[in-house]
Amino acid sequence: MTAGGTLSAPELLERAVRTWFPGEVAVVSSFGTESAVLLHQVALIDPATPVLFLETGKLFGETLRYRDSLIERLGLTDVRSLRPDPAALKQADADGVLWMRNPDACCYVRKVEPLERGLRPFKAWINGRKRHHGGQRAGLPLVEYVDGRAKLNPLAGWSRDDIEAYFERHDLPHHPLEADGFLSVGCMPCSDRVAPGEDIRAGRWRGQEKTECGIHNRPRPAPAAACGGCG
Repeated sequence: MTAGGTLSAPELLERAVRTWFPGEVAVVSSFGTESAVLLHQVALIDPATPVLFLETGKLFGETLRYRDSLIERLGLTDVRSLRPDPAALKQADADGVLWMRNPDACCYVRKVEPLERGLRPFKAWINGRKRHHGGQRAGLPLVEYVDGRAKLNPLAGWSRDDIEAYFERHDLPHHPLEADGFLSVGCMPCSDRVAPGEDIRAGRWRGQEKTECGIHNRPRPAPAAACGGCG
């Protein structure tokens, strides 16, 4: 069987947390508009699973409050906020508007480098990307292998309708900005409302060729040995 094979999202998560990487796997979550689905499934397996949250210093207040409400609602007990290195941030973005001059550099100092530090104790990480997001995500596999670490995408095959149905079935709260047209929420300066008919991530880095922050830009197929065959 190929890595992840025919496993459903709950099955993949169960095996990752309890069998393949016990005590050595983390969830990376933005606490964005679709995040509650993955976090809810993880909480049902083990609410003490580490959750890594990139606190960039540029997030919407609504996102921070939504994070806090989901933590309480789901009973998550190990949510870790990863922040930029103060010295690196001062050197790279002393005036706070690096996002305007060089958004890739801004994402690196505020997201990529902090996540690299945060992932060091772990052999695997779980994220909530999906193929319906389009762009680089259209061919997303269930399992990848990046920088010596397994990277699991349990919701890769879920559609927007699947996500909405799960929210309704489990009575999960939506991100407060979703009702105002923000279908994908990242840092405040680089997130915009999405017009009807636009791609769900059309509001991210509006008007630029940039479509990813950089934390997901180095995928490689997962070898079978990465997770005991993942079958």
